Amino acid sequence: MIGESVVLAEGLAEGEVPFPPSVEDFFLPSIVPWGGHNVYWITKFTVLIWLGAALLIIFFLATYRNPKLVPTKGQWIAESIYGFVRNNIAVDMIGHRGVAFAPYLTTLFCFIFINNLWQIIPVVQISPMSHIAFPAFLAIISYVLFIWVGIRHHGFGKFFKHSLMPPAPWFMQPLLIPIELFSTFVARPVSLALRLFANLFAGHIILLVFTLGGFVLLNADSFFLKPISVLSWTVSIAITFLEALVIVLQAYIFTVLTASYVQGALADEH
Repeated sequence: MIGESVVLAEGLAEGEVPFPPSVEDFFLPSIVPWGGHNVYWITKFTVLIWLGAALLIIFFLATYRNPKLVPTKGQWIAESIYGFVRNNIAVDMIGHRGVAFAPYLTTLFCFIFINNLWQIIPVVQISPMSHIAFPAFLAIISYVLFIWVGIRHHGFGKFFKHSLMPPAPWFMQPLLIPIELFSTFVARPVSLALRLFANLFAGHIILLVFTLGGFVLLNADSFFLKPISVLSWTVSIAITFLEALVIVLQAYIFTVLTASYVQGALADEH
């Protein structure tokens, strides 16, 4: 990513790179040629997702391959992650029934976290979650989960009745039902996906602007602009630390909201 930034900055300074960039520029090209053609679904994002999933599987398998009563450092980290999600998200949000959802919520939290982490890893410096397809797919999984849980717990008719008809006078229902339909079955998955996507996308763009800005200023014709490149890079370093906080926070928020939706689906009264 640093090398790419240098090339882009030099090209931008020489007028060889189209500016401003378009949305299409954010869709990464294929990295795997096959029979003279590119396999378009194997991009940098795809590889990062596979690598992130592989690292999670290897980590948890390795730390629990031979569990001990006095845990090793790796086992302690794995148990701490699971314990945090189980106690502070699943049980706090859902109640005692939340323990059954702790494995999924832990997987969700870890998967989002490790793929968010690519955002600040040197050389990589971009998260797959900054592409709307990945947050959207995770939101769809959570969406299907809370609907399935609600139907299984209440039954099809009762679940949708509770979801769409809040306790209110009958003459208010024609107004409230469309609002509940939109907020529960449209706004929830859309906002869940957009929140994660927008934060990671914006973070990547801001980091890219200040990193590229430093190279552009360094290559500027004016001698007085060159020292400002140091300030631009300093700001990018500071934003990187801020992004580290956003990475954890967004994984936590996505998991908490998923648990909240499951809790609402299981609640006897809405």
